[in-house]
Amino acid sequence: MQDQVWWITGASSGIGAALARALSARGARLILSGRNVAALEAVAADCGAGTMILPFEATDYSALPGIAEQAWNWCGRIDGLVNNAGISQRSLATETDFSVYERIIGVDLLAPIALTQQLLPRMIGAGGGRIVAISSVAGIAGVPLRSAYSAAKHGIIGYHDAVRAENEHLGLQVLVVAPGSVRTNVSRNALNADGSVRGESDAAIENGLSADFAATEILGALDAGTRELVLAEGTEAAIAALRRSDPDALFERMNAMVQAGYAQQMKASATS
Repeated sequence: MQDQVWWITGASSGIGAALARALSARGARLILSGRNVAALEAVAADCGAGTMILPFEATDYSALPGIAEQAWNWCGRIDGLVNNAGISQRSLATETDFSVYERIIGVDLLAPIALTQQLLPRMIGAGGGRIVAISSVAGIAGVPLRSAYSAAKHGIIGYHDAVRAENEHLGLQVLVVAPGSVRTNVSRNALNADGSVRGESDAAIENGLSADFAATEILGALDAGTRELVLAEGTEAAIAALRRSDPDALFERMNAMVQAGYAQQMKASATS
């Protein structure tokens, strides 16, 4: 990846920041995007020279053509795009305001589609490139308290699978990553039923994989030409596998989990 140009959204923390550091260590030039300029500057400092900070609001679709132009013109190409920015959810569908669906699907699905659509013709015209899409185990299997998040992350898989099918023969490599629990701020930043920020993490997240480990696995998958990476262990890996091998068994498992009080336990952990 020496001297390749990689654009990472959601680069201010978590998997995005870890990928930035890992790509920089392999000689890549980086474009780091997000909304938190100070956090982006801190990541850029870790990555050293050859890094551009390009903050923008993910759902400002009208601004994207100019932003994509600026990114492309920095080095005259984009070799890799990481669609990583996103927000999660912790609320029952029966209690969730529709504005939460609009916000999460806008940020997690429509925004990466809009950005990819700006770059895709240019990348294909230049001979191809690589796209990494960060979905989730919740994008493979719908899980409780995440109906909006699951909808968006299912869409991420579908869109990128279709883009791969259409363009792989033209030199485009697409890797879809479905992480389980990774130690990031995803739960703290998740939206409640009314759209407020949860502000608390989950035990599963706090005991999850490290972001640095996730970045190492993602780069290994890129090197191997992998098309889909389920980045999970234990129960979460089993959920992804069951959704494809024995869906009814998974549905029964989810039903039992909710009846056993999963939603109440999550609410209690957020207020304790």
